[in-house]
Amino acid sequence: MMSVTPIPALSDNYIWLLRQDTSQSVCVVDPGEAAPVIEFLERESLTLDTILITHHHHDHTGGLTELIKRFSPRVIGPSNPTIEGIDEQVGHGDEVRIMGRLFEVMATPGHTLDHVSYFTPGIPALLFCGDTLFCGGCGRLFEGSPEQMLASLQTLAELPEDTLVFAAHEYTQANLTFARAADPDNEDVKYALQECEKARALDRPTLPSTIGRELKINPYLRVSTDSVRQAVGTHGVNDDDLATFTTLREWKNRF
Repeated sequence: MMSVTPIPALSDNYIWLLRQDTSQSVCVVDPGEAAPVIEFLERESLTLDTILITHHHHDHTGGLTELIKRFSPRVIGPSNPTIEGIDEQVGHGDEVRIMGRLFEVMATPGHTLDHVSYFTPGIPALLFCGDTLFCGGCGRLFEGSPEQMLASLQTLAELPEDTLVFAAHEYTQANLTFARAADPDNEDVKYALQECEKARALDRPTLPSTIGRELKINPYLRVSTDSVRQAVGTHGVNDDDLATFTTLREWKNRF
């Protein structure tokens, strides 16, 4: 059985640690800094075997150099020469075996052009989506286009609804506060925000989410609904899904 543990890092990042119960070897996803990973590994007497990278931003790669020097792990990530240390470059449609499970690589550009996500079916199904899909939100468009991000989100939305969604940041409370404005008729959003506020008051992670939950509460996955379209219409164009998404993302940037 594969378990996933969050290692808090920087101001609001999660470095996800994957482990099979019978093994001391582990995999981490997007180590933005090395120190919290090293501390966790030493405390639990674990060995770093593999690192997964979703995209090139420093808060997802900043710990690579030190972790590679200390543990010599296998490093898997997108084809981007600016990321130093990747020894196995992957792209859409590739498959990699990690901790005994087969992971599918999905190109999910939008936040950045090189962004990839990693999905493994099974029980439970797991998705590591970096800064593409957040609980109640999506990443800013730093390099990609609205068309690319919407297509990426739609691809992820087609995964099984029980898929656990491991995003890279604790942005849930801010995202759901915006979702309440962007999808005002949605009772699921109001309930999710209440649950989120309780969790954060206790300093507990609000992740993982699930694809099924995101389909109910995430306005970026609900751009075809009347509630979202009407709310977006007061802030810009909402003629179709792409226009609605574009206005929604720009609204969030100013929110």
